[in-house]
Amino acid sequence: MTSRPPSLPNLLTLLRILLVPVFLAVDFLASPGWAGPLAAGVFALAAVTDGLDGALARRWGSTSRFGAVVDPIADKLMVTAALLLLLLRQPTFLLFFAALVIVSRELIIAGLREWMAGAGASGTVKVSFLAKTKTAVQMVALVTLLAHPGPFLDRVGLVLLYVSVVLTLWSGMSYLLASWIFLRRGFDGKKSA
Repeated sequence: MTSRPPSLPNLLTLLRILLVPVFLAVDFLASPGWAGPLAAGVFALAAVTDGLDGALARRWGSTSRFGAVVDPIADKLMVTAALLLLLLRQPTFLLFFAALVIVSRELIIAGLREWMAGAGASGTVKVSFLAKTKTAVQMVALVTLLAHPGPFLDRVGLVLLYVSVVLTLWSGMSYLLASWIFLRRGFDGKKSA
């Protein structure tokens, strides 16, 4: 039995995981004037691979179980690392609150997806347009904040981050509501599928 080489979308997902320690290292090791812009550039490259791997997989019909499992993990690693880095730079309550909401939602939805897959209803928690919008706003906010371009754009980045928090809560609630009937059956101890 011959093994099939990994597809380009899967390689892009792996690249995104590998870029996480790179943008962290760049931020810590580069000279102060360059650290933010370089880290933001590496993060932006990782964000581009996020959109590209899914688009290519759908276009070429090369979706895989590996991609379905590892792609969301790569996204969560990338976003969590960026938020932790920003908190290390500027440990404010509002930034902490935004990070807490974003990371908590990601963990809850990851668990929900696993639950729904076990219930045979994984289509209930497919990525929605709202979730894609949330991700796009979040990525722009994080790139802006990591680059630390100056007071005005830093404020724009924070506003976008708080907009992404609202979208995070909204999309999370929409997933929970779409899955509620299956969740309720599970809580009641009834067979869900």
